[in-house]
Amino acid sequence: MNKSSFDRRSFLTMSGLALGVIAVAGCEAPAGSPGGAASGGAKPYIAIVSKGFQHQFWQAVKQGADKAAKEFDVEVTFEGPNTEKDVDQQIQMLTTALGKSPSAVGFAALDSKAATPLLEQAKSKNIPVIAFDSGVDSDIPVTTASTNNKAAAAEAAKHLAELIGGAGEIAIIGHDQTSKSGTDRRDGFKEYIEKNNPNIKIVAIQYAGGDQLLSADAAKAIVTANPNLKGMYGTNEGSAIGIVKAVEELGLKGKLTIVGFDSGKAQIDAVRSGLMAGAVTQNPVGIGYETVKAAVAAIKGEKLEKVIDTGFYWYDAKNIDSDQIKPNLYQ
Repeated sequence: MNKSSFDRRSFLTMSGLALGVIAVAGCEAPAGSPGGAASGGAKPYIAIVSKGFQHQFWQAVKQGADKAAKEFDVEVTFEGPNTEKDVDQQIQMLTTALGKSPSAVGFAALDSKAATPLLEQAKSKNIPVIAFDSGVDSDIPVTTASTNNKAAAAEAAKHLAELIGGAGEIAIIGHDQTSKSGTDRRDGFKEYIEKNNPNIKIVAIQYAGGDQLLSADAAKAIVTANPNLKGMYGTNEGSAIGIVKAVEELGLKGKLTIVGFDSGKAQIDAVRSGLMAGAVTQNPVGIGYETVKAAVAAIKGEKLEKVIDTGFYWYDAKNIDSDQIKPNLYQ
């Protein structure tokens, strides 16, 4: 074989290999198409972006997501911003997640409006969006796995009203006024009081981003401005514990009735010690599990209910160790 024929055959062989590689690449499922990852032999990838990562609540949601990922044989990533005030950081996380062309996305919005352009982007790429914990003011999510926050907040309001004898001044420390859960937990509480307890007045509502120290400062400011205050309600774990810290620092144990939302070790300890009268607990493991389960169904093109109600429970010193409540306390 002379040199020219060798070079010509080598060129043809290498060209054929290159064309083969291009052909294989061209056969890949389109990025973001439902079930696309699985069709290539890999597990479907579900990107989950939560509201935070630091609270025990989100760790429990992650446990549920991981459990479902194992059961349904999918790959799941779970991340959230440093605090529940970091809207920009969450938006960047969602942007990065969509850039990886996942098979589906689980999203708990800190700010529904800020996330809208990215949700539109997911829709344009045929990436199903599963909202969880906090609903999104959009028709794009195929379902929302969450607590009925308005009903749960009303339950907290009912108990606080009973505990203070149906009359007096109360206040709210909210975690935000931009997320659906933040507004629902505020409005569900307010609406119950206004409808059922005309002798109870909500004298202040402040927002502290779910940060314990900022919530404590807000609670102390409210107490100082309202010396006749009889009760306070915190809309999430950080808000409620902030109120507890304020009561401890001001020496008001037994003088100010506190109810909260969520659980976590600090809240459980506060209920046991009598610093907190009680709280509404969600089912965070169930929220994480149902989010991934719904994502798998969406990837397969299955029809889903618009809302998946994951439930809630009131707990206090009387029932905190009961068989019904124990599994729903995250710590």
